[in-house]
Amino acid sequence: MNLAIDIKGLDKGFRLHNQGGVRLAVLRGLDFAVARGECVVLCGPSGAGKSTLLRCIYGNYKPQGGSVLVRHDGAMVDVATAHHRILLDMRQRTLGYVSQFLRVVPRVPTLDVVASPLRRAGVAAGTARDRAAELLTRLAVPEKLWHLAPQTFSGGEQQRVNIARGFVLDYPILLLDEPTSALDAENEARVAAVIEDAKARGTAVVGIFHDSAFGARIGTRRFDVTPLARAAA
Repeated sequence: MNLAIDIKGLDKGFRLHNQGGVRLAVLRGLDFAVARGECVVLCGPSGAGKSTLLRCIYGNYKPQGGSVLVRHDGAMVDVATAHHRILLDMRQRTLGYVSQFLRVVPRVPTLDVVASPLRRAGVAAGTARDRAAELLTRLAVPEKLWHLAPQTFSGGEQQRVNIARGFVLDYPILLLDEPTSALDAENEARVAAVIEDAKARGTAVVGIFHDSAFGARIGTRRFDVTPLARAAA
């Protein structure tokens, strides 16, 4: 199996300093692996730790134990211990992350927002904008909006802009945290087609989806995240 992600014995909790230093256990001893071309759908009740798992893979959260190996430049790199410069390079070229919320610099036009990952990777401006325009068209974002900043768009339009930005560069690994929560069935189908194309390229996708039918449609398998007993000393 050509693994893109290989997690062993992951422990992650949070110390609640404003509540007497109680530690909130979230993930304990978790093993998780994803191969190239897979789309693994994370399942479990709210608060089980699905988003925490994604953020550990992306390096936003540092675990208390275990390893989080991610394939980068042909080698498995432990995100949990990687130097920040390596982690930044991984986020630029290997790890894509799409949440349900669009966070952008104010007043930047939508076309440039979507093209930005390609520009950071050194792609020429014209080529990057052409690729951005292609994805915005596939996701039915009206062309009349491309030269406007997306902050005033509808929730569904903002989510489609966010998805376009996440998929504009062919990341080997994509982490999706409920990116379709504001979309109707027609737009979900458009997103499903984009995800299927990524899988066909060999992208490893890990996703959380509010719509279980959508997750079942695009997922190659599911992974259940089990809630833990929360409080610890």
